[in-house]
Amino acid sequence: MSDEKLDVLAFGAHCDDVEITSGGLVIKLVDLGYKVGICDLTAGEMGTKGSVENRLLEAECAAKLMGATVRVNLHLPDSALEIRRDYTLELVKVIRRFRPHMVILPYTKQRHPDHRMCSLLGRDACYLAGLKKLEVEGEPHRPHKILYSTYYRALQHSFSVDITDQFERKLDAVRCYKTQFDDTPEAKEIFSPGTDIFEYMKIQDRRLGIDIKTLYAEAYIQKETVQIDDPMTLKVRSV
Repeated sequence: MSDEKLDVLAFGAHCDDVEITSGGLVIKLVDLGYKVGICDLTAGEMGTKGSVENRLLEAECAAKLMGATVRVNLHLPDSALEIRRDYTLELVKVIRRFRPHMVILPYTKQRHPDHRMCSLLGRDACYLAGLKKLEVEGEPHRPHKILYSTYYRALQHSFSVDITDQFERKLDAVRCYKTQFDDTPEAKEIFSPGTDIFEYMKIQDRRLGIDIKTLYAEAYIQKETVQIDDPMTLKVRSV
């Protein structure tokens, strides 16, 4: 896996976050010919199941299945992320290293504090990475677009992406995390308490797919108004 310029960089607080919430989009972007990278902020050392070493191996397995160009881990403290200058600058270094056109972040409304902090740290880093006088290694670079994955929250989405052709590969990527999502009762408490993760993704992505008249979809938020040059090309019937 190389250090070349990326088209897209997806940030997650823990290994497996990107796969569960944005795996379909990551795979679709790769299918479209874009170079996509993943940056995990922590190695999940506070997780009940699995070791750091195993989780990093599982993350590499998932990255290969999704076709990611590169995957890096910042090894920030799991379950202790906070808004700190030194943490933000670590993300700045990654953005300057890979110079992505687009960044994918978790949305700020989250159950796990690390997910919320990942969103805030990532947003600040995208801005600071473009400051010419900021004394951080690498040339200044500010991503053009930030998308927010909603982690299946009931929010007003900006748009949804059809991931029907990518859905099974998304499931396969999550299956790489054998230490996390096995048949034990504890596995059903990791993402959505009391729910099998694979059944949960199938139900939620199917629900989002129904909204845009397709089989499976993922929904995203962008904080800017969407520009449409030709409304005649808009999909999904109104009546």
